[in-house]
Amino acid sequence: MAAAALIGYVVLIAAAKPLLSVKTNIVRADVIVVLGGDAPVRATEAAALFKDGAAPRVLVTGDGDCQDNRDVLLQAGVPDAAIDVECLSRNTMQNSRFSAAIMRAGQMHHALIVTSWYHTRRALNCFREVAPDMEFSAVSAGAEDSLFSHMVGLDGYRTIAEYLKVPWYALHYGVGP
Repeated sequence: MAAAALIGYVVLIAAAKPLLSVKTNIVRADVIVVLGGDAPVRATEAAALFKDGAAPRVLVTGDGDCQDNRDVLLQAGVPDAAIDVECLSRNTMQNSRFSAAIMRAGQMHHALIVTSWYHTRRALNCFREVAPDMEFSAVSAGAEDSLFSHMVGLDGYRTIAEYLKVPWYALHYGVGP
């Protein structure tokens, strides 16, 4: 029984990249949206994008670690005047709804969404569902690690959890898989 569970786990982790992640081209955008969670990895990636001129603004979202992510951006040299925060959202759908409202208010039409690799597909689908009139690209934060590194620690747990969240979002919010 334990061997079968381990084999199933390895198969799910091995299949995760093509099933859960999306690669999009990184082009110049109006704003870089840093989704809450996995701090400071996502904020560090957003700071690098900002320094490379990918967008003139950064929007930090998510209850819990938005101020921590903002601090990472500031420490990395992103000017305070270029950072907006949205600290009320508690899930990816709220991230997309609240961020789209801020983008509309600021007349921003294209965003780079920075999140963890296993979260890119669902995040991109949420943003596209909420704001079909805008353009979104997904950016994976952190290094492309080995299969083994994804099987241990929080990354493995979060990857398996994502397999459950994708169909739940499809049923609950009508967001495609």
